[in-house]
Amino acid sequence: METGDQSELCFPQVANISCRKSFSGLSEGVLSVVLLPVVCVLTALLNLLVIIAISHFRQLHTPTNLLLLSLAVSDFLVGLLLWPGEIYMSTSCWALGDVACFWYHFLSFIITSASVGNMVLISADRYVAICDPLHYHLKVTVKRIQICVCLCWFLCFVYSSIILRDQMARPEKCSSCYGECVIHIDIGGGILDLVVIFILPLCIIVTLYLRVFVVAVSQARAMRSHVACGKLQHAVSLAANKSELKAARTLGVLVLFFLVCFCPFYIVSLMGDSTFSSSAQYVLYLFDFNSCVNPFIYALFYPWFRRAVTHIVTLRIVQPGSREANIL
Repeated sequence: METGDQSELCFPQVANISCRKSFSGLSEGVLSVVLLPVVCVLTALLNLLVIIAISHFRQLHTPTNLLLLSLAVSDFLVGLLLWPGEIYMSTSCWALGDVACFWYHFLSFIITSASVGNMVLISADRYVAICDPLHYHLKVTVKRIQICVCLCWFLCFVYSSIILRDQMARPEKCSSCYGECVIHIDIGGGILDLVVIFILPLCIIVTLYLRVFVVAVSQARAMRSHVACGKLQHAVSLAANKSELKAARTLGVLVLFFLVCFCPFYIVSLMGDSTFSSSAQYVLYLFDFNSCVNPFIYALFYPWFRRAVTHIVTLRIVQPGSREANIL
């Protein structure tokens, strides 16, 4: 009997401080061993294509695409760092120590909050483009977007440092036994995280896109009215508005799917305690899965992304002057 108990321990040689192994069912085992690694590879690979495409082709260096580039970087890091960590922890005991455990969760907080920040910036970009189109190119420039993106990532670093300040000072608090890697957040930190990363961004995103939707509907009606009246002098303006409306629709799909994947995790957290553990494992998978879906949304709605991928896969991007290629 004692041997059986020992075999259930993560590290039998230190039985007094070792965690017990968690036995997964067949469906969970297939998910961890087969499906999740595939999603992990796809997430990293597809977002790497987005990063290369927007970075390489000069034609794609627009304010909106720079926001998509920042989002692709956070999504790429999900595939490169977070998915492997989730797969590792779901299939075996944590054997990398308390310091590595802390840094994994620290990077996880930065990447997650950066994804939320990028979605807020994308919503704000579409709000200005649709609701104030005449001043959009004056208010939203490449330089200002670069500053906003850098500020977003910096604030995410500062925020994560504040939330995890106790674990930063004492990494051994990341586990209650040897072989475990979880983060325990106190009540104050849990409320702060709920407000800063869930409630506030959710209110901003929903408010901005509701406003965008109302204005987009009125603009679409105005466009049809102009066309019906034969007012061709507005053709250029209407074409520009149509382009912005199409971009708003595409990015609206992106934001909507983000909210579908984003909300369940915090709803589950509200129903339980403030411990990021296996109790919220499946909704965490759903949240991370959003990073894999985003490139498919680009491929579905953006012809330039499909053309850029063709250039990358066929290695035409290594040819001289490929940066100036017309892919729009």
